[in-house]
Amino acid sequence: MEPEEPLSISPTASTSASASAAAASAVPQSTSNAPPPSPSTRTAPLMPTGIDDDISLMNKLRSKEVREVVLASMLPEGQDPLTILDIQANTLGILYILFVAPRPPLNYIGDFCSTFVAEQARFAVDRGALLLVIICFLAVYDLPSCPCRILLLRYAPSPSHLTTIHPIFARICVTSRAFTAALPVLTHPITTIDLAISELTYNDNLVYHYAGGIIYAALRRWTEAEEFFEICACSPGAVPAAIQLEALKKLVLIQLIREGKTSPPPKYIHPHLSRLFKNTPYSTFVNAYPHQRGQLRSIVESEGALFSAEKNLGLISEALERAPRWSIRKLTATYLTLHLSDIGQAVGIESEGQVRALILDMIQSSEICARLSSDGTVSFSDPPVQFEKADVDKVLGNAQKQCALLVRLEREMARSKEYLTKAVKGKDDNITWPGAPTAPMEEDISVEHVGANFSWAEDVGFV
Repeated sequence: MEPEEPLSISPTASTSASASAAAASAVPQSTSNAPPPSPSTRTAPLMPTGIDDDISLMNKLRSKEVREVVLASMLPEGQDPLTILDIQANTLGILYILFVAPRPPLNYIGDFCSTFVAEQARFAVDRGALLLVIICFLAVYDLPSCPCRILLLRYAPSPSHLTTIHPIFARICVTSRAFTAALPVLTHPITTIDLAISELTYNDNLVYHYAGGIIYAALRRWTEAEEFFEICACSPGAVPAAIQLEALKKLVLIQLIREGKTSPPPKYIHPHLSRLFKNTPYSTFVNAYPHQRGQLRSIVESEGALFSAEKNLGLISEALERAPRWSIRKLTATYLTLHLSDIGQAVGIESEGQVRALILDMIQSSEICARLSSDGTVSFSDPPVQFEKADVDKVLGNAQKQCALLVRLEREMARSKEYLTKAVKGKDDNITWPGAPTAPMEEDISVEHVGANFSWAEDVGFV
């Protein structure tokens, strides 16, 4: 016998004939001889079947603990809901189930990251389910290189959008030392901040670029590392953040490694940050670099504990090792010929054999253009300019792309109501992100925001 379909009663005044007939048949018919029913014996109004159970269930689900138990439980038939629900049709629901699931299947995580609907996932902007699921994926399965990277790239509307997943992904790539896994994400510069799809904070931008700088520095890609640390250190804010001071320390050390000197900071850097940096041993190290090698060693010996505690000893050692190279390159701008002994005296290397090996290595790596004679005389010359038409076309193409990007960003900013309001009030120099820190520097980044097991000054282990 086929089960009867549930009765559907429309709230409108006009109902269909079939519904009326069904409703009439559901009420017991009275006979002509039967007395009219008294008010106490009239039939109760029709109510949807099980409404009391539904209300009771809704009241129970108001408790967070009950909701998590329900989401983590199996179906009455013992089936796993993840095997029943379609990922594309139920992305948001599956996301919250994964949030409370004790240990989701590994293959299911990969399928979800590859096929979920980003528009549904962006409704979870409360930083709850989505972010904790990502942390679960990365921490439990240690998979920053595959499904979670796909998830991040598909979740963002474009690769240039900053989302709340970016800083978490970059941080875990640093702690797990999966540096190359983050490169497909880091190669896209962040140009768009959309609070409608993610509850971004001021610190999310700082954390992402700080972790990205560590990743590039660990891979010895100094140009990109310098760019990321500069973005972190120089992001406008009401007060400087603690992570910005750490980024500035790494920024100047990478500039010493890459160029042999520091570059003037941008004008929009917070002035308090520069003053704070001048009161650190890093400022003394920069002032003695690269010629005063004896003083540099003494600074490293006396402040080694501090450099090690702040996880900058690797960069300090790298800069100290490259100091003689920068001293020799500066000699080429003054002298045409020099003897190996004179070069060793100028750069602080006593062994003439070490100076010879260093000169030959610099010639081989095209750091200098020189010729070493048998009597130990080094003749310097200007390096020949070598470039091809393809190189020029590449530089021009990149410049055109950057120009078009700046024009687009300028137009978008010109349409920003917040920007126009501040511009009219004459406060262009104090423009800050929504949620920029306003507390003292020691309190602007708390353990609650970043996690108790994460250290900002992450050691990249330069050896």
